[in-house]
Amino acid sequence: MLVLTRKVDESIIIGDNIEVKVVEISGKSVKLGIEAPRELSVHRKEVYEAILRENIEAARSAVEIPEGLPEILEQS
Repeated sequence: MLVLTRKVDESIIIGDNIEVKVVEISGKSVKLGIEAPRELSVHRKEVYEAILRENIEAARSAVEIPEGLPEILEQS
């Protein structure tokens, strides 16, 4: 993990087109501003993990074959 020290109004650049800027520091909280292309999703980690869990659950339920369905299809 790369660890950097930045002050308010200082930034880091990720790749060619993502800028992360320290907007405000208050106690133990840091407010960050992120400039990134619109086609790139930016989420807080806990939101991203929740999205992944929901997508995995949706994929599992989409593949489950309801009980009795094979017999119904054979009759068609």
